[in-house]
Amino acid sequence: MTAATPAPRRAGRPPRSLLSKERITTAALDLIAAEGYEGLTMSAVARRLRVAPSALYNHAGSKREVLGWVQDHVMTMVDVGAFADEPWDEAVRQWAWSYRGIFARHAPLVPVIAVLPVTDAPATLRMYEEVARGFLGAGWPEDRIVPAIVALESFIYGSALDVTAPGDIFDSGALADRFPVFTAAVRRAAETSGAEGAADAAFRTGLDGMIAGLRQQLAACSRAGTEPGGSPSC
Repeated sequence: MTAATPAPRRAGRPPRSLLSKERITTAALDLIAAEGYEGLTMSAVARRLRVAPSALYNHAGSKREVLGWVQDHVMTMVDVGAFADEPWDEAVRQWAWSYRGIFARHAPLVPVIAVLPVTDAPATLRMYEEVARGFLGAGWPEDRIVPAIVALESFIYGSALDVTAPGDIFDSGALADRFPVFTAAVRRAAETSGAEGAADAAFRTGLDGMIAGLRQQLAACSRAGTEPGGSPSC
């Protein structure tokens, strides 16, 4: 009996690695769309890519790193276009509503973003660049720009989580008689928010207040910069 002739070896270089940051990010996003963030595990991503988990870990050190890539991709959806041609306060308003809307749909990313460095996140840095450019162009002192952005983001992230909160989160139930003022205020807020919804009404109220306060800060900085001995950094 003659031994089978081995198949000839394919000429040329071996095929390029099947994995890349982009492919892993796409697979993670597809998995999230199908199963939600609770379904995002390194094993599940590996299965979707049809590779061994060990191969995946050669490219992404942890689920947290993959979440960072997902977060950077999600940032590309945040609209910063208004900073190019709108007054800074209106641009802030449009950016904040877009930002909050995107992360209301990706609420599990919020705790990741809060502590995740932006060092290797080009889309995130691009967003911050446009926002910072808008503030600087409006006359904001350079040292006040990042604190203003962080303050706005803190509010935006909290509101993004509020969108997913239960509708009866402030229902005092059987304790209503003991806390009548708050109970009545909750009831009245529900009546007046109407079609807008409680979360949107709260976000609008807070954002209007923050923008008004920032306008006052900018005006104070402008006055300080024009007074003798005044400092443009307030």
